[in-house]
Amino acid sequence: MPRFNPISISGYHIREAGSNAVQELAFTLVDGFDFFFNVHNDFFEEIAKFRSARRIWAREMRETFGAENERSGWLRFHAQTSGASLTAQQPENNVVRVSLQALAAVLGGCQSLHTNGKDEAWALPSAEAALQALRTQQIIAHETGVVDTVDPLGGSYYVEALTNQVEAGAYDYFERIDRQGGVIPALESGFFQREIADAAYLYQQEEDRQERLTVGVNAFTASDESLSIPILRVDEAGEQRHIAHLNEIRRRRDNRELAVRLRALESAARQNGSHANLMYPLIEAVKAEATLGEMMGVFRNVFGEYQPTWGF
Repeated sequence: MPRFNPISISGYHIREAGSNAVQELAFTLVDGFDFFFNVHNDFFEEIAKFRSARRIWAREMRETFGAENERSGWLRFHAQTSGASLTAQQPENNVVRVSLQALAAVLGGCQSLHTNGKDEAWALPSAEAALQALRTQQIIAHETGVVDTVDPLGGSYYVEALTNQVEAGAYDYFERIDRQGGVIPALESGFFQREIADAAYLYQQEEDRQERLTVGVNAFTASDESLSIPILRVDEAGEQRHIAHLNEIRRRRDNRELAVRLRALESAARQNGSHANLMYPLIEAVKAEATLGEMMGVFRNVFGEYQPTWGF
């Protein structure tokens, strides 16, 4: 039985760091808080992952937490197509990758979806690429009919079997995490980090041996790999405008009031062991026009900066 922990571990970033689908599912659900999943290339595996997530959540809400309201068992999650799967080579191919990933997320039951731009292996998306990514979602939503029914692949022998397999893999991870005392001890021991690193290493080995083919990278390459799409170029003058704006805010704000609010935030942070709510002092600091850097500086002074205590 999983020991859920109220800390935030984003499934998207777990997958982008190199985890496999089962690790992403298990490590995201075990924190019981943040449902932000990645959508990678293996079409049916991704659908099975999302279906497994919904089944696990419904079961645990009912059996572990005794939820009586039916809505408590509804897993609502956001999904984003995989940035790590996008290639700098032949970037037009990324349109196809994103489309299939987005379709897998919809077929798997996501409520909210972000589609990446085809050029994100090179830079922040251009306006053209961002619009194309949006149109990909809109075509899936309004032209394909896949949103007309819930769980359209339910009952498929392969999808059901794969869902069971992924779910079993997630529960195996739950048990291994439980044996270590939960999420926090597993983080402190480096368990999550080692598992993800091993999965990323295996993935890269498979690519290097061409056991896993990536079109345009280790298969079906082109002799002329010159970039043929426009990419976003950030105007350096924008940095100077932002600095000038920030300096103007610092000049005109009430810095005495700001100091009071930042001290209140620090006081609340030092009480965090007793579960002090930091949201209210954060809001008051923002109202006093504190910058993000100033608020994070308070947290660094109180909590320090993370340094791993584990090694591979």
